Amino acid sequence: MAIGLSHGGTTIYSSPSPSKELLVGTAEGFVIIQREAPGGSWRVAHRALTERHLSAIIFEPQSGLIFAGAFHGSVHVSADGGMTWEQRDNGLSQDNVYSLASVRRNGRVRLYAGTEPAHLFYSDDLGLHWTELPALRSVPGVPQWSFPAPPHIAHLKHINFDPEKPTTIYASIEVGGLLKSTDAGESWQELSGVYEDVHRVVIHPHNPKRMYVTGGDGLYVTSDGGVTWEHWTARTAEIGGYPDMLVYCPRQPELMLIAAAHESPGTWRKTRFAGARISRSKNGGKIWEVLRNGLPDRMQASIEAMCLEDWGESFSVFAATTAGEIYSSDDGGEHWTKIISGLAPISKAGHYRNLVAA
Repeated sequence: MAIGLSHGGTTIYSSPSPSKELLVGTAEGFVIIQREAPGGSWRVAHRALTERHLSAIIFEPQSGLIFAGAFHGSVHVSADGGMTWEQRDNGLSQDNVYSLASVRRNGRVRLYAGTEPAHLFYSDDLGLHWTELPALRSVPGVPQWSFPAPPHIAHLKHINFDPEKPTTIYASIEVGGLLKSTDAGESWQELSGVYEDVHRVVIHPHNPKRMYVTGGDGLYVTSDGGVTWEHWTARTAEIGGYPDMLVYCPRQPELMLIAAAHESPGTWRKTRFAGARISRSKNGGKIWEVLRNGLPDRMQASIEAMCLEDWGESFSVFAATTAGEIYSSDDGGEHWTKIISGLAPISKAGHYRNLVAA
């Protein structure tokens, strides 16, 4: 089996055994890295879409297709495991794709694409045709949506679904807030109580009312479906004040890992230092421990993609950086190894530029 590692795509997988292929979205396209043998070293096996900066990778298991979104590069699909690609964007009026997601309902798959400027599109025919859901831009807060870096335009950074109600969608707007739709995107409401710089929402697989939001002011948690929120970590947190990637183990959802930079990207332009860390919680995010054992402490680079693969006896975690490195743990985060380096940046848009020496 192969799994994907990208900023705005799938982050949690379940497999019968550890995968031998990792499909990575980089600033210079799609890279397949392969494991030589169980527990062995990794090597680059294939590159494609080298002129595109990939934002998101998702798999559609029934068709066997792989979908890739690209910053200023639209949506592409592969039917042969990533060897070759074709562009599928008919009806996609915005080509700066930040996030991809899919959900199955009534026996059919629906794809979603989030863009900058923040728009949401869907496809019911595996990307051959796309239709916008314009109500996303009808909520009262739209005039305040912005982004700190030029051109100061907000984007739809992450898309997620209620695991029990596939027509309930959550859209994370950076910077703008958290939006919820209960009718597959035909109408939306803004959820209050979280900081407006929303990176992603992670939903407990067995209790959809319990949700976690990472963003520019740490980690927020709700136990009542977003009616009220608790601010569990702030900008001064030891785990890092600027969290983004957050994953859980499907068999043990209280076992979570989070990746966070020390401070926000605005400081990186001056310091050229993200100070990133990976931390683990065994009690659903109440208490976090900073992980080392092979991980540099406070990395110079930012961790901008992370995925978890549950394979029964344990689980593996892969974390990719703006410096083109990938770190991996095959024992639930206890020990880590840098499995590859020298790739192009794995980065949300231009974040990696803030960390290159002037």
